[in-house]
Amino acid sequence: MAAAVWIARLVGPVFVAIGLGILLNADFYAGAIVEAVHSPTLVYLSGVASLLAGLAIVNAYGTWSADWRVVVTIVGWLCIVGGIVRIVLPGVVGSLATRLYSGPIELAIIGVIVLIVGAFLSFKSYRASA
Repeated sequence: MAAAVWIARLVGPVFVAIGLGILLNADFYAGAIVEAVHSPTLVYLSGVASLLAGLAIVNAYGTWSADWRVVVTIVGWLCIVGGIVRIVLPGVVGSLATRLYSGPIELAIIGVIVLIVGAFLSFKSYRASA
């Protein structure tokens, strides 16, 4: 099985679950985000986890292909950038998260985007032949 398909089979369903969770439990996620961005330990650990996940994805499949698999590469690079920002500029995380998740509409938009990306990756990867 190609690396991009394998990664998409892992990431896709996780994104679907997160997107649905955000859409169905907006108050819970809004509270969790506010709490998390005010915890230096959580910001740091989530940065390390994101950086590691992004590096794993890009090292396993970091190809800028002209098909659906480029989404896997983009997700990997977004994880890398997000991890670096959390580790190097932790003070920015609180203000950025406050702006991104400041209201129910913004949170719903994020939930829909995550759900769509997850559904797309799941559909493409599970439809692909091993």
